[in-house]
Amino acid sequence: MNLPAKNPGLSEFDELCIQTIRFLSIDAVQKANSGHPGMPMGMAPAAYILWTKHLRYNPANPQWHNRDRFVLSAGHGCTLLYSMLHLAGYDMSLEDLKTFRQWGSKAPGHPEYCPQRGIEITTGPLGQGISNAVGMAIAEKYLASYFNRDGFAIIDYKIYVIAGDGDLEEGISAEACSLAGHLGLEKLIVIYDDNHITIDGKTNISFTEDVAKRYKAYGWNVIIVDGDGNDMESFEKALKKAKKEKNRPTIIKLRTHIAYGCPNKQDSAGAHGAALGEDEIKLVKKNYGWDPDKSFVVPDEVLAYMRKALDRGKRTEAKWNKMFEKYAGSYPEFAQQFQNAAAGKSGINLDELLPKFEAGSSPATRQASGKFLEAVLPKCPLIMGGSADLTPSNNTKFAGAKDFQKDSPDGRYIHYGVREHAMGAIMNGISVSGLARAYGGTFLVFGDYMRPAIRLAALSKHPSIFVFTHDSIGLGEDGPTHQAVEHLASLRAIPDLPVFRPADANETIQAWKYILEHRDGPAALLLTRQGVPVLDQSKYNSAANLCKGAYVLAGADKPNVLLLASGSEVSLALGAAEALAKENIKANVISMPCWELFEKQSKEYKDSVIPPEIKARVGIEAGVEQGWGKWLGDKGLFIGMRSFGASAPYKVCFEKFGITVEKTIAAAKKLLGQ
Repeated sequence: MNLPAKNPGLSEFDELCIQTIRFLSIDAVQKANSGHPGMPMGMAPAAYILWTKHLRYNPANPQWHNRDRFVLSAGHGCTLLYSMLHLAGYDMSLEDLKTFRQWGSKAPGHPEYCPQRGIEITTGPLGQGISNAVGMAIAEKYLASYFNRDGFAIIDYKIYVIAGDGDLEEGISAEACSLAGHLGLEKLIVIYDDNHITIDGKTNISFTEDVAKRYKAYGWNVIIVDGDGNDMESFEKALKKAKKEKNRPTIIKLRTHIAYGCPNKQDSAGAHGAALGEDEIKLVKKNYGWDPDKSFVVPDEVLAYMRKALDRGKRTEAKWNKMFEKYAGSYPEFAQQFQNAAAGKSGINLDELLPKFEAGSSPATRQASGKFLEAVLPKCPLIMGGSADLTPSNNTKFAGAKDFQKDSPDGRYIHYGVREHAMGAIMNGISVSGLARAYGGTFLVFGDYMRPAIRLAALSKHPSIFVFTHDSIGLGEDGPTHQAVEHLASLRAIPDLPVFRPADANETIQAWKYILEHRDGPAALLLTRQGVPVLDQSKYNSAANLCKGAYVLAGADKPNVLLLASGSEVSLALGAAEALAKENIKANVISMPCWELFEKQSKEYKDSVIPPEIKARVGIEAGVEQGWGKWLGDKGLFIGMRSFGASAPYKVCFEKFGITVEKTIAAAKKLLGQ
């Protein structure tokens, strides 16, 4: 297997290592008969140089906090990542590579968040990974400003990204990279795999912009590597220059060749998304002096060299551990905060901080949310907040919160600008830091822009907090373009995403409390623009029951009808119940702030809230009916939206669309045959 040193900066042994990476990658795709072999072949040299000479990591402790982060934004080329993980000594065996894309495999078709195996983020939906990396860089910069002291660089790591043409074409990356340039995120280094190929063919059929000039306009440090993707001498010079940059993120434009070395498929779209075929793989292996009839071959000397990452990582982490011990002696309070955060502990008693609201007032739930942040966030220095240019409307900034900016990295409030797409992905990047957590606000109707990031947060269980205000036709005069109608139902459709729509100020406080106490996944919090009456806690059951997802707010013995509602419509249901009581009709009012939590309760509890024997049920919600069938059954009636909204004062909207006390009463009587 002796190979000639054909490329600048590469020895014969380097070439052997690189071919090992290439062939592991294409063998995995071929065995699965599914995948993307071309990109790993083109980017193998760059990945090899990065992982063996520059990236700081410890395969024996993949979640060491001061490791460099590696994000394969071009997630379709995931066999490159899996091959590197195997060779470096992570929990990715050769057998795992052989089960690529199979049921239960550690090597799925696109990288799925698994930091204990070295996979820092879920990628594949193009543009998400590079945008997540912007969040990672924000977290690093803030955490360094918070924890570091002279002589103690406790937080000091870089974020490396491999991104392709598809990543840079997606709009989300434009938003995120624009913000990254504004913020001067110098620890962010993107390697642009400029291979000129997409699934449809040559990139020039749709993508002819000057990427380098675009990124210069964003305020990035742009480095164009001379030669091609095998000129590792020039590439390494670019990497070293990028690492020295102190004021800007860097993008390194590396001209590569998809399916490099394949006699018939190099630089072709056919190598992008399909296995190369046995004949082509035999040809390329034969050309490089490998046995064409063998697959998944790792020469002993290659494995021994690559596994030096274990000793290197052990030494690097041990050095950091010694520094942290000294740091803990000098700054015990900060060391304790660091350790608490790493263990997922807040170190505060939320119950002592919660604001309370009395009956008689009618704040919008967005305002109640703001009051919670005012009371609690000053005690939670590792929670970063923000808004997509709607701060005064979302009530997401608390008094005293300092803006995170290029010249003030100690700020923890992020002005995302009008960039909802990027905000969601950046929040996820912050929330995978292992120490910090992110929340961000916009109008509910713009949640559609963020949906891919919300979905990935749920899939990956990132503890991002999505704050949505102006949650229904209750926002009024802005009209149907801004009135969320189907959005609540669409968020509920995302698995593993608890969606909270609190009935009043006190339920809002309890929703925030629950969210902050649970870091095992994301949450969506839906809040009103309009004022909502504070429910009398001495008269009705406590808002603390929100933790069960749904509860009987006001009940009667042996009710005739059930009135189920969420959000601002709960007070409407109470009004209907009081009116019905005057006619000797007993109605239980059930507040349903979070269906997902209610689903997790025992059957006994759920049956106590919604007794199966009571078939007369009315659902009231200022959104579409989708999903309500599970609670209303075959005989229930729904009061809500069956169209888009309209531009008018919110009280007029509710009246015209029939979401009223009177309509609720009529529906209850109809069900009871009256």
